[in-house]
Amino acid sequence: MIKSQEILKAFDLSGKTALVTGACYGIGFAIATALHGAGAKVAFCATSEASVEKALAAYAAEGITDARGWKADVTDEQQVAALIKKVESAFGPVDILVNNAGIIKRTPMLETPVEDYRRVIDVDLVAPFIVAKAVLPGMIARGHGKIINVASVLSELGRETVEAYSAAKGGLKLLTQSICAEFGGANIQCNAIAPGYIATQQTAPLRERQSDGSRHPFDAFITARTPAGRWGDAGDLMGPAVFLASSASNFVNGHLLLVDGGLVSYLGRQA
Repeated sequence: MIKSQEILKAFDLSGKTALVTGACYGIGFAIATALHGAGAKVAFCATSEASVEKALAAYAAEGITDARGWKADVTDEQQVAALIKKVESAFGPVDILVNNAGIIKRTPMLETPVEDYRRVIDVDLVAPFIVAKAVLPGMIARGHGKIINVASVLSELGRETVEAYSAAKGGLKLLTQSICAEFGGANIQCNAIAPGYIATQQTAPLRERQSDGSRHPFDAFITARTPAGRWGDAGDLMGPAVFLASSASNFVNGHLLLVDGGLVSYLGRQA
């Protein structure tokens, strides 16, 4: 049991190595920054060398000069294995894995090519399996490990035009619970963060003011649908990520932590 005067130490990640996939901007960048702020050594990967270099400059601008990044396709087992070796060579074994890399394609279901559907499933659901599988043997050998999967409110809700994304994120919730079930006895905790609608570069077009000065219809919909009355900020995910990465969450396993301003709990106000 943690004594009250030692509670803050439970959130200390000093000496830990964290790998965050897709941490060049937005949610992944915020999570990686938070883990570093709590003391962890941070490694990340991206799909291109240009993205890695741009991200390193962004980390340096935040005062993080020791982050390391590599190009890797997280859907490719061989590239992931090579990535893990590079991280271990630079920082040591991976103690914390954050499966954040993901894509979304917004098209009506009847207009969605099967290839697009498969690609979203591959990146958003198969890749977390591949990367987790690569780090789990080391975690088992050391007797501890934290895996955080970045899911979504669409792990719990359906929505038109994003069938592949919803299916993948729903599957990611159950992958999280299955990893918990299989490896909890090895002192490995696997949990998921389910962000609501977050204000990032990718969602900026949905928040632009219309030519008449009114809110974008989707912006108005989300703020009305969310009890907090606003979009989330990537910074809203920093505390939850540190909690799930730290010893403070050692008895939390297989959990889907909604960080959505109450959206999933709210039916909406009658007009």
